[in-house]
Amino acid sequence: MPKPKSRTRGRRLRHRPRRGRRSLYFSLFKIGFATLLLWSVVAAGYYAWALTFDLSKIHDMNERSVIFDHQGKYYTRLAGENREVVPFDRVSNHFVNALISREDTRFYSHKGVDPIGIARAAVRNLLLGGFREGASTITQQLARNSFPLGGKTIHRKLIEAALAFRIETELTKEEILEAYINRIYFGSGTYGLEAASQVYFGKPASKLNLQESATLAGLIRSPNRFSPLNNPEGSIRERNTVLGRMRDLELINEAQYVKAAASPLVAMPRTKTWPEENWAMDAILRELELVLEPGQMDEGGLKIFTTIDGPLQAAAEKSVAARLAQTETRPGYPHQPMSAFDGAVLDSAKSAPYLEAAAIALDNSTGGIRAIVGGRDYSRSKFHRALYGKRQAGSVVKPFVYAAAFEAGVAPNEPISDDRIQPGEMPREFGSYDPANSDGTHKGLQPAGEGLIQSRNTMSVRLGLRAGLDRIASTIQRAGVAPEPEPYPSICLGAFETGLKDLTAAYTVFATGGVKMQPYLIDRVLDSGGHVLYQSTRGRIPVLNPAAARMTTSLLEDAVSRGTAAGARQLGLKGYGAGKTGTTNNYVDAWFVGFDKNTTCGVWVGFDSPKAIMPGGYGGALALPIWVDIIEASKRGG
Repeated sequence: MPKPKSRTRGRRLRHRPRRGRRSLYFSLFKIGFATLLLWSVVAAGYYAWALTFDLSKIHDMNERSVIFDHQGKYYTRLAGENREVVPFDRVSNHFVNALISREDTRFYSHKGVDPIGIARAAVRNLLLGGFREGASTITQQLARNSFPLGGKTIHRKLIEAALAFRIETELTKEEILEAYINRIYFGSGTYGLEAASQVYFGKPASKLNLQESATLAGLIRSPNRFSPLNNPEGSIRERNTVLGRMRDLELINEAQYVKAAASPLVAMPRTKTWPEENWAMDAILRELELVLEPGQMDEGGLKIFTTIDGPLQAAAEKSVAARLAQTETRPGYPHQPMSAFDGAVLDSAKSAPYLEAAAIALDNSTGGIRAIVGGRDYSRSKFHRALYGKRQAGSVVKPFVYAAAFEAGVAPNEPISDDRIQPGEMPREFGSYDPANSDGTHKGLQPAGEGLIQSRNTMSVRLGLRAGLDRIASTIQRAGVAPEPEPYPSICLGAFETGLKDLTAAYTVFATGGVKMQPYLIDRVLDSGGHVLYQSTRGRIPVLNPAAARMTTSLLEDAVSRGTAAGARQLGLKGYGAGKTGTTNNYVDAWFVGFDKNTTCGVWVGFDSPKAIMPGGYGGALALPIWVDIIEASKRGG
């Protein structure tokens, strides 16, 4: 009987592959489970680490305080990042759509990390070689821009992803977008959309149109490379790429795409994003220190509304520099010009060795300082002569002498002698005071008003004695020209020290009919939340009775038309003008202070270390030209 065939071996042959597959699957399962477990542990660890971050810091962004001019227009900023934080509802919808199209098309569907984006970027980088495309979502970008997470390592990517996931669980999508839009760098020294919109297009972020929005979204990945100011062609190319993405995502239609892609790039001329460094900025910072509490300046984000007229400030600085340079070329000028000190190391806080000047222009209706120049060259000498320079007043004080006399009952047409003061004419306690006229002549009896128009010293002293020296001193003090002038006869000729700011403010009594306007630079200051930290009071101080002020003003008009300032017309003065020249002994100081219908302006010319400027260096020759330039510039709006 034949032996039956054994099927054991066959069964073993048939079952061995099945067992091998089972073993393989099990091994793969174990590896996969271990990997999953490992990644879960890693993810849990990184998420635990992410929980240690203070998410409130996402909204803590340094803002530079913004300074606005007298019309509420941007003037400059204080030091720091050029950023103005705006809420989400003040951002153009066009920009939000452009941003999402460019940076994160699945922003509203993912939870901080986009697996599809990661896979797509991995494939493209594998096919193209190298690191050609990133996969960071807007939330991941916000995480790494808000916290120091390290360089381009796998470690940074993991904590970035964990932190992005946490951000998505605690912030709304709008809050994430708002923080991102305000934090991101847009090139040209600007941070945040609002600053970028103002710098590139001169408008707020809420007013951005479709093509402007696409332009700004297009430069985020490489702000300097694709800047519309640095690379217009590249900027247009990136803009149109963004527009194409918006069309593909059906956020705009074909007609909108065609129109926007064909539009020219219209960017603003390059503007300064760093703080102004000039006399006006110096004065603004000094006044801010007085009106704000300690520490408020350091918080940033302030909106500082000033009285400065930017174009007029520039015109005033230009005039001071140009007119002094002209003076240095006049025949008989005995000093070295400023150019002789080029390259010399000078202490900018100390006296300058060359001819200097200062100027200030005030608004007649408010007292707001429209322009203020403290010297000839801010980079060489930062001593602010308009604020802190004290010099002999000279003849610019005479209008207050005459105004006090008119208040005392003297009439402008009353005869006053211009002859030398005779022995015994002066009260005994003042000795033999005998001032001379600047031209060395005496003209006998003259109407009192001529003494002011022609700046006659002997007439002015006699008029002061007639009105009473105590009255003269009181009027000068009330006007703020000097705090405690001594009631001596020399007070009538300005033999005391004053400052340009105080003197110019005092002259507003003649422009307003007797009321002094208190000068100020800071109109109001708002914090980042719009709360008022400071509001100016715009002080008005009655000084003269209106009749005396009007009589004096009429004489100052004549001084410009036919008196010591008659050269104003040849220098370019058009229309109304009134004012008074001043020259101290030996031509040490040259002054002119005057006004038109809208502006009161004062100018001083001289050396920091007092010395004669030059023979014939009268106020009408040296200070008046600068005054005319500034007054005419104020009429043109700078």
